[in-house]
Amino acid sequence: MESDKFQKTTNFALRTEYAMTNLLDFEKPIAELESKLQDMKQLTDDSDESVIKAIHALEKKILELKKETFENLTGWQRVALSRHPDRPYTLDYIYEITTDFIELHGDRNVGDDKAMVGGLGAIDGQTFMLIGQQKGRNTKQRQMRNFGMANPEGYRKALRLMKIAEKFNKPIVTFIDTPGAFPGLEAEERGQGEAIARNLKEMFMLKVPVICIVIGEGASGGALGIAIGDRVFMLENTWYSVISPESCSSILWRSWDYKEQAAEVLKLTAKDMKEQKLIDGIIKEPLGGAHTDIKWMSNEVKRMILTTYKELAKLPAQDLINQRIDKFCAMGVVKE
Repeated sequence: MESDKFQKTTNFALRTEYAMTNLLDFEKPIAELESKLQDMKQLTDDSDESVIKAIHALEKKILELKKETFENLTGWQRVALSRHPDRPYTLDYIYEITTDFIELHGDRNVGDDKAMVGGLGAIDGQTFMLIGQQKGRNTKQRQMRNFGMANPEGYRKALRLMKIAEKFNKPIVTFIDTPGAFPGLEAEERGQGEAIARNLKEMFMLKVPVICIVIGEGASGGALGIAIGDRVFMLENTWYSVISPESCSSILWRSWDYKEQAAEVLKLTAKDMKEQKLIDGIIKEPLGGAHTDIKWMSNEVKRMILTTYKELAKLPAQDLINQRIDKFCAMGVVKE
């Protein structure tokens, strides 16, 4: 089994080398210009002012194209970016923003679900309970992590860790990144629906601050099972919805061919969620996506966690619970 620390130190180092193989369709025009820029830099003579001017002009053109492209992404393009194979996952963020992280295992009932990870870690001296879904980088890890789709024991493990945090008065941070809870027969036999429903109920009543961050995919109850918090944030290029665009397309049009239209209709982007008042804020990503600068992205996530915790720590436990309940009860529109 490849360790997660190996994942942290090695996969990021290899990203630049393999970047060209992981390009999304809308990134290809940018990549072509960047490749041309690299060729010019290798062939140029530093004393040739005309070539240097051409390089600067091309750099400016690339920057403008990047801004135009990433500021006007469609819903489906943001879904694709949230699934980028180089995108940082839960443990990547945890290792970057914490010191002395100690992972905790098992639900004390069935087993240890590798798709759901969690443990204690210090961020600038403050201990947090950090919980989230974890996807794999390669085939072996993806099988071990079940592609980030947790079983009932994963949600029960998450709840057990939340209760530990509550007992010792430690704030909770959850990282949401899942295509959904595991839909297998064995998961249903072990009470998948009950496990998620219990998490929803119990998270409303937690007496400690709860901060939730969508870092990739936020699909259905699989995401919501660890997403009842005092503050819910989304990274800029993530999505959060009751159903994936592909599944929505297959239900409405009996085909996956309409997934792009479904992504627009579902209003699942961070901007859409903020406009509908379903989340509290959007965490800006570096130009090109979170995977282009993991340290910068981690620092932004860390800053948001500490700023939010400082605000929530001032509130009594009962006020946290009351505001959390009011927050979610106010969502949606009812017409009679």
